[in-house]
Amino acid sequence: MASSEENRALIASLIRDIPDFPKPGVLFKDITPLLANAAGYRAAIAELAASAPAGIDVVVGMEARGFIFAGPVALELGAGFVPVRKPGKLPGDVYTQTFSLEYGHETLAVHTDAIMPGARVLVIDDVLATGGTVGATAALINRLGADLVHVSVLLELTFLGGREHLRSVGIRDTSAVLTV
Repeated sequence: MASSEENRALIASLIRDIPDFPKPGVLFKDITPLLANAAGYRAAIAELAASAPAGIDVVVGMEARGFIFAGPVALELGAGFVPVRKPGKLPGDVYTQTFSLEYGHETLAVHTDAIMPGARVLVIDDVLATGGTVGATAALINRLGADLVHVSVLLELTFLGGREHLRSVGIRDTSAVLTV
């Protein structure tokens, strides 16, 4: 079993920069080489799961790349997995939350009965940029009456101030496998 330091080095080596995507001036962090490498993907799941506090009932992942990590982390922790999706993707009654991204606006939705009140929730995502996606997800979790106990991301882009935004909306327990 690799050490956390070895895992982080492997993960970092498998994330590539794509300049000017999805628009000029944005430096996109592409995780597809990481996902294509079994050892790298396994290391990412291990590091995200290791950041979780004890007693997690539900792991929440946001569309779409958050699903890639949250599902396997939920299995690793013995917890349930709840997807937070774009509007129109979930059948039944949903709560929605609109927020700003670093390059636009988006809306997320969750089933109104997806998480039991009082459940201990871990939010997993690939990248923490401005904090809009996680902040909107936190608002949905709060609306469900659940307890968001930790946010863990694969990569934090510190220069975009996401962690500060999360603190401003009451989210204090956040970790990142890698920061840039």
